[in-house]
Formats: sequence, C-alpha cells, structure tokens
Amino acid sequence: MKNMLAEFKDFINKGSLVDLAIAFIMALFFAPIITAIVDGVIMNLIAALFGKPNFDSIHIDVGDAELLIGTVITAIVQFLIVAFVCFLIVKQVNKMQGPEEEEDAGPTEVELLTQIRDSLRSGTA
Repeated sequence: MKNMLAEFKDFINKGSLVDLAIAFIMALFFAPIITAIVDGVIMNLIAALFGKPNFDSIHIDVGDAELLIGTVITAIVQFLIVAFVCFLIVKQVNKMQGPEEEEDAGPTEVELLTQIRDSLRSGTA
C-alpha cells in the first residue's frame, strides 16, 4: 500500500501532468475570448458583407425534412477562424521564445563502441 501511494505521488508530481492541467485550465478560460472575437467581431463582419450574422438560414428542403447546411457552414467557418487565431498565437509564442538551442547529444552508440574497441586494442582499458 505504501509503495502504491509513493507511485501515485510520483504520477501526480510528473511535470507533464501538471503542464497538461495548467493548459486545460488556460484553454477553459481562453475559450470565451476566442468566442467573443469570433461572434462579436468576425461574424459581424460576415453579417456586414452578406447581410446576415451567420449562414444558419441556408437550408435545403427534402420532403418534410430540412437539411441545415448553413449551420454546418457556420460551424466550419468558426472552426477555421479559431484554428487560425490559435496558429497566430502559437507562432507569436514561438517567436518570443527564440530558437531552441541544440543540446550536445554526446557520442552515438557506434562512436562509443568504436572508442571501446580502440581502447581495448591499445590496452588502455
């Protein structure tokens, strides 16, 4: 039981889990900002251009049924807008962080084996 608690503590304290939790919380509170931009600005621009606030009024009547094609188009447009805004944000964050420094990976496995072989041959092992 004690071992299981230690494992659970290690699991909870892993950086990736904490990073994921923080990312989830940030996304949860960032969503209203994106919604406000999409609904309050961009969809209003679409309304100014096309005369309607969204494409929901586009539909096809098939007998007694109605296919809401405009609702799908509106959802696709909103998704593309959100994806583009996220792309711009990630691009700016990456630019602010600067280029990643390459870490010295050290010798490869083949290089290590070659060094061992040469050391054994010369008798300095």
